[in-house]
Amino acid sequence: MAKIKQITAREILNAKGNPTVEATVYLNDGRLGIASCPSGTSVGNYEASELKDHDSDRFDGNGVLNAISNIERVIAPNLIGVEATKQQVVDKIMIDLDGTQNKGKLGANAILSVSMAVAKAAAKSSTLPLFLYLREYVKKENTELKIPTPLFNILNGGKHAGDNLDFQEFIVTPASSMSYPEGLNKISSIYSALKIVLKQNNLSTLIGDEGGFGPNLQNNKEAFLYIKEAISQKNLRLGFDVFMGLDAAASNFFREQKYRIKDKAMTFSRSDLIAYYEELAKEFQLIYLEDPMAEDDWEGWNQIQTRLGQQTLIVGDDLTATNPYRLQMALDKKTIGGIIIKPNQIGTVIEALAVVEAARSSGLKITVSHRSGETNDSFIADFAVGVSADFVKFGAPVRGERVAKYNRLLEINNQLKSL
Repeated sequence: MAKIKQITAREILNAKGNPTVEATVYLNDGRLGIASCPSGTSVGNYEASELKDHDSDRFDGNGVLNAISNIERVIAPNLIGVEATKQQVVDKIMIDLDGTQNKGKLGANAILSVSMAVAKAAAKSSTLPLFLYLREYVKKENTELKIPTPLFNILNGGKHAGDNLDFQEFIVTPASSMSYPEGLNKISSIYSALKIVLKQNNLSTLIGDEGGFGPNLQNNKEAFLYIKEAISQKNLRLGFDVFMGLDAAASNFFREQKYRIKDKAMTFSRSDLIAYYEELAKEFQLIYLEDPMAEDDWEGWNQIQTRLGQQTLIVGDDLTATNPYRLQMALDKKTIGGIIIKPNQIGTVIEALAVVEAARSSGLKITVSHRSGETNDSFIADFAVGVSADFVKFGAPVRGERVAKYNRLLEINNQLKSL
């Protein structure tokens, strides 16, 4: 099998204009893989660490030249000659070289970019589409090879849109019975209708980090009302053709054991906030609710899963951080019905795959997600199909770094027809 011959790296810009790492892995059979690492804006406390230079003279301290140096001087010499198809070996070497719990020495951005690039190169060497190559690393029993149902973040709030709203992502998703191209078409039409609705109400149609509109509204509930109106404008049925969801990112509005959002003047206790989510879920038929409580409010998580989990999928992101230990804690405390998978939260392809397997074996729904600071790399789309994820979350159906993923899913959809 093909072995790693050379690894190079360079600094590129992500969708937010911040530097990130792009790695290129060359194999001795002439194949190569190129991958770049995304960055998060709303970053949980339990994520792997992205290594920054902190040199104020370059990109306000956000440069990644140290991470690149770690690839070229530390990682590359130790991976030369390793078989590219042995992803477990490749990733373990890098994990051991780093030697920290959070990839803080070499940087998760250095390690993951190489990990993904190796997988891409190995897939080419194996003459397999990347999603089929990655599928070789997961258990295939009781998993269907399909395009996951997309969750479109069409209205941005929180840190993704200058804190215009408290809740971070207002989501619309097509019925799972729709084909992927049909669902993409329906949500794109709703996105266009929402722009018109916002304009008619003299609201901004500027977009946030993930392509959704970022209007300044009086409260969070207004966002749902405008989206509901846009759905109605396209003669689609909420609760039948399309459904709503929410990523609250509640850690961002949790202070001194209380939750504060615009919708009421008083602070919310955990019980108050859960009751409000119940109201929203009933009025807007929410089928998906991500990070509704702060990442360490375990009692709140247990309560909302108990009270709302039968009708709405309660999903952990900051809570679980694609981390096997946090996942086990969430399972032990009975707090979630689903989990977000973001490879850059854990730092290697193999570790992300392992968390998928652990979550699925425990009966959780899998959502594979992008980050706000994305690049045009579409690796995550192949990863989602390869692991038979239930959902994918790539942002709104606009902007190059989002569309790259949605277009890759269209390509995979065509490839699946010939299998």
